[in-house]
Amino acid sequence: MKSLAQTRGFSLIEVMVAVLILGIALVGLVRGLTTALAGHKDSEQLTAAALMAAGRMEFLRADGILENGATEGAGGDGLSGYRWRQTISPAAIEGLKEVTVVVENAVSGVKIYELVTLLFEPPLDPLRDKTGVSSPAAKAREQRRRSR
Repeated sequence: MKSLAQTRGFSLIEVMVAVLILGIALVGLVRGLTTALAGHKDSEQLTAAALMAAGRMEFLRADGILENGATEGAGGDGLSGYRWRQTISPAAIEGLKEVTVVVENAVSGVKIYELVTLLFEPPLDPLRDKTGVSSPAAKAREQRRRSR
């Protein structure tokens, strides 16, 4: 017959096994959380870079002036960790320009996102009337082009 002291509680080996199992579970949980946070950060970075590249494209569309060459710039407010580089080159079809915007990490220079599209360059003076006089909008666009 067992004494009362032998039937109560857990043995030292049982406690050590329980602590080992709990430790392994905690390591797995911490590793899972770390992976999830890293994935979230990558997703956030990619989304910000895609929005920055799309913004540059929209700026070029709105401006309507597409000069061949490369331009660089830094991210604005809240996007200081990014920089962009855009390249405009003539496409195979007259009037079309191939525009490439690359967004990089400002510190490491690693490319995060690249957006390539074709944009139509409107004629210099599409609003010239039959008398040969340019519209105010065409004059303003030509003046912006010359000032660059």
